[in-house]
Amino acid sequence: MQLDHIYQGDSLEILAELPERSVDLIFADPPYNLQLRQALRRPNTSLVAAVDDAWDKFEDFASYDRFTHAWLTASRRVLKDTGALWVIGSYHNIYRVGAIMQDLGFWLLNDVAWVKDNPMPNFRGVRLTNAHETLLWAQKSRVQKKRTFNYHALKQLNDGKQMRSDWALPICSGAERLRVNGAKVHSTQKPEALLYRVILASSNPGDVILDPFFGTGTTGAVAKRLGRSYIGIEREAAYVEAARARIAAVAEPTDDPEALGRIPTKRSAPRLPFAALLERGLLLPGQSLFFRGRRETAATILADGTLRAADGTRGSIHAIGAHVGGLPTCNGWEHWHYAVATGALAPIDVLRERVRGELAGRERLDHEGREG
Repeated sequence: MQLDHIYQGDSLEILAELPERSVDLIFADPPYNLQLRQALRRPNTSLVAAVDDAWDKFEDFASYDRFTHAWLTASRRVLKDTGALWVIGSYHNIYRVGAIMQDLGFWLLNDVAWVKDNPMPNFRGVRLTNAHETLLWAQKSRVQKKRTFNYHALKQLNDGKQMRSDWALPICSGAERLRVNGAKVHSTQKPEALLYRVILASSNPGDVILDPFFGTGTTGAVAKRLGRSYIGIEREAAYVEAARARIAAVAEPTDDPEALGRIPTKRSAPRLPFAALLERGLLLPGQSLFFRGRRETAATILADGTLRAADGTRGSIHAIGAHVGGLPTCNGWEHWHYAVATGALAPIDVLRERVRGELAGRERLDHEGREG
């Protein structure tokens, strides 16, 4: 398998040659099967540049379903068990694609509406303007335990607010739209902003991203910019040529993983036992902790790092937190507080972060010493 490479040929044939469980993320923009039966014209009778390419034509729904089942099956084989799949489509095909995805074992996580800021109007005035397309985000299986979701990166991308499932982004136009002699190279080129969100959300620097319908290389261009590797599969020679030139023009990415989206979070940080705070003298055996800052719900710290509740129940900071709080589960790091010198209460999580910071600092010094 060659990384950062475009394979020219039939998707099914090339997917069959790729190693099993070899890619971290798949983004697929398959033919939509638009089923156009006649030319589209504007009110002034001028022709609309509609999608009438040969690759979007199928005999009937059954043939399209067979095609969809085949490429999804092949894609699932090469996807890692920790991987994810994104598929984009319109009302013409996305419901059929989604049903087949579920039949094959994919587990849907979200559907995202790409709301177009500047959609093409319905010139005949007989339907609503098609102002959005739908992306389906799925993991490989329902029982999958691990997958990448860079929640905090998406939140910051959305101005500090939780990213929603409706993305208002313009269609590909202007300088970003590839043209030859004024004509569009590809009739359905996707905007890089759309792929930026998908790739940032579901992959990490160094991951391998597969696009089985590569087109003019939007996935590859964004993957390179974000420090990911890509594998593209594309049948049309003109698209391959345009994609190679486009990706070659993208600057080499930085080698700073944090700049590329690998931002440490509490969830991704190394696990630290509560007893580590006792070993470092940050808390003491016999000291009281207070649940959610309420002094009437104290527990006593024991030397082995467990807590003893007022009724004598013993257990971890999480188990005793759930016990005294009457909760099914509890993250003790967030609920237990300790008394500081001023008499105020502070969450024990600040002590955990202090220790993590010290450990990270030592690791950097050790690394610099080895490099030196």
